[in-house]
Amino acid sequence: MAQVKVPTVGESITEVTIANWLKKDGDVVKMDEIIAELESDKATFELTAPQAGKLKIVKQAGEVVPIGQLICEIDESGAGATNKEAAQPAKQESKPTESKSEAPKATGAVKEMKVPAVGESITEVTISTWLKKEGDFVKLDEIIAEVESDKATFELPAEANGILRIVAKEKTTLPIGGLICKIEVMEGGAPSTSAAKPTEMPAATGDKSYASGHPSPAAAKILDEKGISSSQVSGSGVGGRITKEDAEKAKATVAKAEAPKSAGATKPPMITSGGSREKHSEKMTSLRKTIARRLVSVKNETAMLTTFNEVDMKPVMDLRSRYKDKFKEKYGVGLGFMSFFTKAVCVALKEFPAVNAQINGDEVLYHDYCDVSIAVSTPRGLVVPVIRNAESLSFDQIEAEVVRLATKGRDGKLSIDEMQGGTFSITNGGVFGSMLSTPILNPPQSAILGMHNIVERAVVQKGEIVVRPIMYLALSYDHRIVDGRESVSFLVRVKELLEDPGRLILGV
Repeated sequence: MAQVKVPTVGESITEVTIANWLKKDGDVVKMDEIIAELESDKATFELTAPQAGKLKIVKQAGEVVPIGQLICEIDESGAGATNKEAAQPAKQESKPTESKSEAPKATGAVKEMKVPAVGESITEVTISTWLKKEGDFVKLDEIIAEVESDKATFELPAEANGILRIVAKEKTTLPIGGLICKIEVMEGGAPSTSAAKPTEMPAATGDKSYASGHPSPAAAKILDEKGISSSQVSGSGVGGRITKEDAEKAKATVAKAEAPKSAGATKPPMITSGGSREKHSEKMTSLRKTIARRLVSVKNETAMLTTFNEVDMKPVMDLRSRYKDKFKEKYGVGLGFMSFFTKAVCVALKEFPAVNAQINGDEVLYHDYCDVSIAVSTPRGLVVPVIRNAESLSFDQIEAEVVRLATKGRDGKLSIDEMQGGTFSITNGGVFGSMLSTPILNPPQSAILGMHNIVERAVVQKGEIVVRPIMYLALSYDHRIVDGRESVSFLVRVKELLEDPGRLILGV
């Protein structure tokens, strides 16, 4: 008799709750068949049978069980009679499908897919989206899910042909090496729709009859606290099971229904349209959590200051408008402002190497090259891909690289290598209409340049008031290794190069 104990499901998890038994006491189960759902304070897990046999339940649904404690037993001798009785009907039912040469055949093997190593500094990932459903037939190397780390999104290909059994649900965070799913390996092509329907129907009916209207432990607790019966709530979980989210929504629904009864003679104004007081919460993505952690770290661990200046953009704008059509015709890429700023920054970094350096323990690490990080806003958050050796690139090469990296960033296709490193950063808040800001450092870098929107302003030049397109520039720097003289001089040098762009061409 095999003893099934609560498996280790995470370093910080010491106990689980038996959320739901998918099999009854005395049922005959197959090897690797899912028999129960376990729920921790972080996620829901599926419990599979380690061998075939007759199930004997020790812990009931709703009980809290410590890690390593006995949860059920499986008597392998109890599977013999049932298997013999079912053998003949199984053979008879399989005859129609045997005539089809492409019908898949189960091999009995189960392929466990675990979180692969995706980078040296990455210790965990989040299951972003499942592209295939539970029970789907998947082919080798077919993309079945998208996995998200704190730096990039990766595609997860199937490692075998067979039936998909999902272990980690969407939005579940797993460590490297954690179990994502299982594939019941099969030989042959995908099963036909007509052949799949008879086996799918009984399973769906069984799930509905057992789990329908049954709340999870967390949901039951919420319903009990609010005095709401489970019969008043419709479940959206597997087989109609009531989830924690269903219970929370039910609380708001019942409160709305009872509100008119408690109203007295004086009634509050009724909002007929346009008004809402609904609210919802969403789990932070790994990328957003990493951004938050790094920003707080920068504020606490660096002596960050910001210095400002303004630059007359008319010379750059005139040069750009004069040659942008020929530039596009020759190089196939538009001439934007980013190439001018990148070239100006590279020249200034060579003259003031401390701005291009970083602290490494008790040492200052200086770079003889300029790897410029470009901040790109994406739906998932801010990413900072790197233009390598920007000091050696021409204007058209810089523009092409900016377009390539920005496009990959917005599509979520940037690799780890494309975002690692960088010696200096440029961020352009002007594209969103920002007039002035204090950009925050991108560690371990020591400085970042902030660009802003261009606005026509009245300025005095040679004793006369003239209207010029002016942009405010902001340089945030780590005062631990960059002195005020160096930071101000650096920004003035960038201003000089942009107001006389011929210097960038001639290198003076």
